[in-house]
Parts: sequence; structure tokens; C-alpha cells
Amino acid sequence: MTAAWITSSGAHPPSPAPDGRPVGVVEVVDLNGLRNIEFGDTEDELTRRGILRSDVDACGPALTGHDAISPIFVDDRLVLLWLDDATRTPQGITTGIPIEEVRARFPSARELDAPQGMHRFDGLIARQGDRAYLFLHDGYAVRKIIAGYADWAQRLFHEGHSPC
Repeated sequence: MTAAWITSSGAHPPSPAPDGRPVGVVEVVDLNGLRNIEFGDTEDELTRRGILRSDVDACGPALTGHDAISPIFVDDRLVLLWLDDATRTPQGITTGIPIEEVRARFPSARELDAPQGMHRFDGLIARQGDRAYLFLHDGYAVRKIIAGYADWAQRLFHEGHSPC
């Protein structure tokens, strides 16, 4: 595939990031978590492994090598990952995709209506066991994706929290 990319573009493939991933590669977050990061991991464990850092200019702890993903911890446990534009689900859902495609790929997903008078997006929650994807949308396209424990995703939607 790299050879085809070089041949078709006439350019060199992207240089790897410090953690070995090619730059510009969209990361995949599933309902277990992210490569080397699982829901339920503790802040201490992730810090010890060099995956979590708090010395950055961010609104909370950040994941080393995963700038497009914000972790949300409750009682020292990773419960949710707040995804940015450079991430997707294994089903190919990313921000900007039409909400109808989400409904087609997750037919049992449940609609969540944002409270009236609030400047918040409606939601679509696709639950699988105790885990879920929460797709925040404007009625036309996905604007934000949150993955993790279903109860915490639901609570985040109703209480209106963000990673900051």
C-alpha cells in the first residue's frame, strides 16, 4: 500500500510520529478503548506507563501521542474518551458524517433530545452491553463522539459536561 501511495502521489509517505504511528493516520477508538488504553484503567497506571501526562497546557490530563482524544476520569478510572476530528469508530463513523449513516450502522441506537433553550447538540447513543458511543449531532451531521461506559455517556449527555 505504501508503494502504491508513493507511486500515485509522487511524494514520500508521512514520517512516523514519536510513538511510531504514521502522521495523519486517523485513530480508531472502539468500545474497549484505544490502543494500549482501556476503559477502567487508572490514572496512576496510565501515568506510570507514560501514557497519561498532566504537565501540558490543556484543560486536564492528556494522552501521550493521542492529541485528538481527551480522557475523562471518575474516581481515578478512565470512563470516557472524548474524540476529536482525527478519530473514528471501527464502523467508520467520524465527525462530519451524516447522522443518517450513523442510524444505518447502529439501527438500535436511541435518540436523546437536548434540553430546550440550551445551546447543546442532540444525541444518538449506541449501546453495546455496558459500553456505548454517544454521537452528538445537529440533526444533519455528527459534531462530537464520546466513547466509553454507557451510564457515564448518558450522564455526560444529561448533565452537559465536556472534557474541560
